[in-house]
Amino acid sequence: MARSLGSNLSSLLRAWVVGVVSGLTFLAPAAGAQPKNVVVFAAASLKDALDDVNRAWERDTGKPATIVYAASNLLAKQIDAGAPADLFVSADLDWMIYAVAKKLIRAESRVDLLGNSLVLIAPKDTRVETTTHSIATMLGSGHLAMGNVDAVPAGKYGRAALEHLGEWDAVKGRIVQAESVRAALLLVSRGEAPLGIVYRSDAASDPSVTVVAAFPPDSHPPIVYPVALTADSKHPDAAAFLAFLRSPRAKPLFEARGFIVLNQPAARS
Repeated sequence: MARSLGSNLSSLLRAWVVGVVSGLTFLAPAAGAQPKNVVVFAAASLKDALDDVNRAWERDTGKPATIVYAASNLLAKQIDAGAPADLFVSADLDWMIYAVAKKLIRAESRVDLLGNSLVLIAPKDTRVETTTHSIATMLGSGHLAMGNVDAVPAGKYGRAALEHLGEWDAVKGRIVQAESVRAALLLVSRGEAPLGIVYRSDAASDPSVTVVAAFPPDSHPPIVYPVALTADSKHPDAAAFLAFLRSPRAKPLFEARGFIVLNQPAARS
């Protein structure tokens, strides 16, 4: 049985996510008023790339977006609970499908914006033996850091890859499940876990980790980041920000952070 993250990091991250979203709820404008900035709820793995895009948007418009980063499952449930957001960017299709089923987003605005790949990482100055193909052997007496395998997209992709490669049974009792893929990255970066499974874009964002191996693309479902306007958004700049995410201006910023730009209409579910 994979164990959940037992350190203070888990509770701190949960408090941060709830605090940020609750703060937005508390600061929501009165009925009929508009918030100053577009509010975007985005998967944690997008932080560096979307911060770059937001800076470009601000330079062009003079109006920065307010971006809340967390695991896609937490964000989708917060939107469902009434948290104010104008756009939702998920790290997998499942949580966007959840939002569609709950009528939380405008289905006609959905776009498959980005793709990514999955990698195995270790601390930069690792002594992990990388000549073996067995992750269990590479772990030694340590644990494998991953996003929650039942909820966090990177965790679900990681579990699918481990099962496909026949590694799951050997490591499932030695997994430290984190609240988000960035929390899993942090555990490896700090040396608290000898190995972790994250997106390639996450690995590229942290010089304290190194990529040990890449998971074959066919070992897990395709990694797709869909984006959509929320059903309740009335911000006049929301559609323009979505268009900016799809623009030639944003494309090289996403690619520089390790993402694959898909930018295509989503298959309807």
